[in-house]
Amino acid sequence: MTKTSRREFLATAAPALQLPSRRVRPNIVFLSCEDTSPLLGCYGDSAAITPVLDRFARQATRYTNAYTVAGVCAPSRSGIITGMYPSTLGSHHMRCQARLPQHVHCFPEYLRDAGYYCTNNSKTDYNFPVPRGAWDESSRSAHWRKRKPGQPFFAVFNFTITHESRIRWSGDEWVKATSELRPGQRQDPARMRIPPYHASAPATRRHWANFYELVTALDYQVGAALRELDEAGLADDTIVFFWGDHGTGLARAKRWLYDSGTRVPLLVRIPQKFQTAGQGRPGSVDDQLVSLLDLGPTVLHLAGVPVPEHMQGRAFLGPRLTPARDYVFGARDRMDERYDIIRAVRDRRYRYVRNYEPFKPYYQHMRTAEGSATMQDLRRLHAEGKLPPEAAQFMADHKPPEELYDLGTDPHEVRNLAASPELGEVLARMRRVHENWMRETGDLGLIPEPELVVRERELGSRYAIARQPRAGDLLARVRRMALTADPKELAAGLNDPDAAIRYWAATHLGRVDPAALNKARGDPAPVVRVAAARGLRDAAALATLLGHEEEWVRLHAALALDDLGTLAAQAKPTLRNALKDSNNYVPRVAEHALAALGA
Repeated sequence: MTKTSRREFLATAAPALQLPSRRVRPNIVFLSCEDTSPLLGCYGDSAAITPVLDRFARQATRYTNAYTVAGVCAPSRSGIITGMYPSTLGSHHMRCQARLPQHVHCFPEYLRDAGYYCTNNSKTDYNFPVPRGAWDESSRSAHWRKRKPGQPFFAVFNFTITHESRIRWSGDEWVKATSELRPGQRQDPARMRIPPYHASAPATRRHWANFYELVTALDYQVGAALRELDEAGLADDTIVFFWGDHGTGLARAKRWLYDSGTRVPLLVRIPQKFQTAGQGRPGSVDDQLVSLLDLGPTVLHLAGVPVPEHMQGRAFLGPRLTPARDYVFGARDRMDERYDIIRAVRDRRYRYVRNYEPFKPYYQHMRTAEGSATMQDLRRLHAEGKLPPEAAQFMADHKPPEELYDLGTDPHEVRNLAASPELGEVLARMRRVHENWMRETGDLGLIPEPELVVRERELGSRYAIARQPRAGDLLARVRRMALTADPKELAAGLNDPDAAIRYWAATHLGRVDPAALNKARGDPAPVVRVAAARGLRDAAALATLLGHEEEWVRLHAALALDDLGTLAAQAKPTLRNALKDSNNYVPRVAEHALAALGA
C-alpha cells in the first residue's frame, strides 16, 4: 500500500474536516487504570469505596456495556491506540514487537497534525515500537501544562495502582500504596463476595480485599487529576474519559474473554458547551455496546478530525454517528509464555466463545498468574477435591470447542449452554458472526507466531499477510485445518505448500495418528518440525530446536518439552541452558519443565 502521511490524509479529507475554531476546540483527557472491572460504587458494587468516581459518574455518562478486545494490557492497548484489532495488525501476542503497516498511525498523531498538544504519562505497551510522532511527550513527567498558551491538548494519565502485581504487595510496599486510605476505607476479607469460579479460602479473600482497597487508592489518584483541571480553570473546556484496560487481575478474569476479563468501566464527562444530540447529560446511563477500539475514533470525531477509513472502531460520541454496535469481539492468543487461541463474541445478552485449542487446559501454568493467591488456592483445593463445581470445571485438562453463556441469568458465565437445544439458533447466529468477523478483519491468530515473523520480514508487516492475493482463501484453509479431526485430511495437509497449514496438520496428527508425522521431521519450517517432534514425543529433536536462532521457535520447542513430562529427561542439559535464554518467556517454561523432572 502506498504510504500516506498524516498531513496528506488531513489534506485529502479537507471537505469532511470541519475543525471547530481554536477557541472552542475541546481539550480531552484519558484517565486509564489497569486490571479493573466495573467494580465501583457507581456501578452498584456495595463493597467498593469510590467517592470520587461516584461523584464523577453523577457528572458524566456511565457506559454499562464497555468491553476491551483482549483480557490483557498490551493487545488491549494496541487496539486502543490504533483503533484496529490486534489480530488484524499481528499485535495480538503478549509483548510481541509487530511492525505497523505504513498507513496505520497511533491516533494522537492525527490530533497533533490538527494542532493538539498530545502527552502520555506514561505507559505505552502497544506491542509495537512507539512511533516517534505518536506523542509530543511520553514520560512520567508528561503533562498538559507544558503546551503552548491556548493550545488544545489531549493528555493520557495511566494509573497502575490496581495492577495484579500490586494485589500481592505486603509490608512497606502495601503501606505506601494505600497510605491515603482512612480506617473506615479498609476491607474485611470475611465480608468479600467471592465469585463462584474462585475458592472461598482465606488467602483468596485477602486478595479480593486488597483489590478493593487498591480501587479506593485509585479513587484518590483520579481525584488529584480532576483537581488539577479544576484548579487550572479547565474543567469546563475538557472532555474527560475514565476507563480500565481490561478486567480484574485475578484468576479467570485477567487474560480471559469472559465478562470478568473484558468488561470494563467507562465514564465520560462532557462539558455542556460540547454536548450534542442529547449526549453527555450528567448522571446519564448508556447501555450501547462499546469496544475500547472505539476510543480513538471517538476522540478524533470530538476534536473535529476525520476518522481514517482503515480504523475498525467507531465513534460513539459527537454528531452524525454511524449505527451502534450489535456485537463486540475479543481475542486471546499468547499470554506471556503460553499459547491458547480463543475468540469471543458478545451481544447485549449472550457471549459465544470459540476455543481453537480445546485440547489445552483452561489454566495452563503461567508464572505470573501462578503467583496469585487465587490461583494457588484453586490448585490446592482442586488437588484436595474440595472445589465447588463452578470452580472445578475450569480445572479441567481440556476445554469444550464452543461455549455459550446467557449473561441475563448467569452473570459469572459458569453454565455453558452451547449444547442446549433451546439456544440452538442463538449458538448458530453467534458462531456465524464470529466466523464473519474473523474473515472480514483478516484475523491472523491461526498462523503460528514464528511464521508471522517470517512473513513480516518478507512483506514489511504482519498486517500485509492478509492483504496478499487470495489471502482470504489461505486464511480459510488454515482455519479449516485448525478445526478438522479427519486423519486423511490431516495427512494431506502435511503436503500443503503453506507452513501454517502444515503446522496444524502436524499438531492434530500428534493426537490421532503420530506415525504419519515421520515425513514432517525434516519440514523446511522449524515450527512444523516442533509440532512433529511433539507428536512423536521426540525429546532429542525438540532439544535441538530449543537452540534455534529464532526466539519464538525456541519458545514452541520449550513448550513441547514441557508437555512431554518425564519423557523430556534427556533434554535436561538443554533445558538448563535455556534458563539463560534472551527471550524471558523461554526460561519460564524451561524452569517449569525442569521442576517437573525434579531437576
